[in-house]
Formats: sequence, C-alpha cells, structure tokens
Amino acid sequence: MTKAGLDGHDRGLKVVSVLLRDHGFEVVNLGCYQTAMGIVSAAEQEDVDVIGLSVLGDEYRVYVPRIKNLLKEKGLDHVVFVVGGTLPPEEIDEIKKMGADAVFLPGTLIGSVVEDIRGLVNDRRRS
Repeated sequence: MTKAGLDGHDRGLKVVSVLLRDHGFEVVNLGCYQTAMGIVSAAEQEDVDVIGLSVLGDEYRVYVPRIKNLLKEKGLDHVVFVVGGTLPPEEIDEIKKMGADAVFLPGTLIGSVVEDIRGLVNDRRRS
C-alpha cells in the first residue's frame, strides 16, 4: 500500500491498511511520497501479490501507467495492481485501461475490497 508523488493525504491509506490486516492480509505500508520505481522495487523485494495505490485527484494519470509499465519490465505481471481513493466514478474505465486491475472509490465496503482482491489474486495465480 502506498501513495505516489506529492500527495500527502494518507488517512484512507492508513485506514485501509489496518482493515486489510484485520482481514488476514500481510500489509506493507510504504506511506506517502513514493516514486513509481520505488513502489515496484519494494513490491519485488517483498514478493507481494498486490500493489495498492491510494490517490487523491488526477495523479493516477502519471503513476498508474508508470507502475504498470515497470511491473511488465521487471517480469512482475503476476502482481495485482489496485487503485483506490477520491476519484471521479466516470474515470474508472480509463484507470483500468491504464493498467489497474480494480478501482475502489470512497464508501466501498471493506468486505467487497477483500473479496475482490482475493479473487484477483486467485485468478492471477491460476493463469
């Protein structure tokens, strides 16, 4: 779990990290101000199944494609990449086209997030 760039609004990141831990996930929270390369390098070092990027605003336009491209370059296509945060609902399809496997908006129930992430990880492991 992380935030990229200059976005320092990390309340959602902290809350979701704790909720995912409460549901049995091992969570590595990189915190704020990360670069795409730093995020992917940490994912590689930690051997993660999922990268969760928390965003506020439109910085996803820069970081989602960068992270997705770096995952491909490093042969980490098996890593599920999810994005969550304060995003316009009408941009979900665009974010997915850029490389996100799932997008979670404010108000999404944690049970739904957990179910979706587990499903994505299981699907990726089968393929």
